[in-house]
Amino acid sequence: MAATTRMLLSHNCTLPDGQVSSLSRDDFASVFIKGLQVHTDITCSLIDNPHWMVEVLFDAEQTSPTEVATLCAQSLSSQRLADPAKSIDSFTVMLLGGVKTTPAMGTSPTSLQTGEWGVDVVETTSPEQFLAGLNWETVIASKPPEQIFKVTCVVE
Repeated sequence: MAATTRMLLSHNCTLPDGQVSSLSRDDFASVFIKGLQVHTDITCSLIDNPHWMVEVLFDAEQTSPTEVATLCAQSLSSQRLADPAKSIDSFTVMLLGGVKTTPAMGTSPTSLQTGEWGVDVVETTSPEQFLAGLNWETVIASKPPEQIFKVTCVVE
């Protein structure tokens, strides 16, 4: 990889209990490790951090952050479609990403660093309500478009 870009994923599942299998940190990381393994220019690994669960490394000259997020959304959606415990008709997987522009919160190598992508992987039945709760439109209004993304994938 020429110019490695780093993206860290967290998980925010607001689906009703029992509607899909719960995902441990290991299970969550496995979704992306296995789901993206065919993409030789992308590597995923479980990390030890209180907030971030998965580190995704890729060459942004080959694959854009939005494209990587789309692949991640497709991986989680595919895993959920195959979930034998799935008892919900429809929900949305969203990846909400932004480049960190402030100093890092800690010195740990698993902390999100300035210039890296922090991505919240959201599973919800009400994406509009979730985004309103974050005040998403106001949050993104002050950011350059190349420093933020929202990728959605409906699971039915």
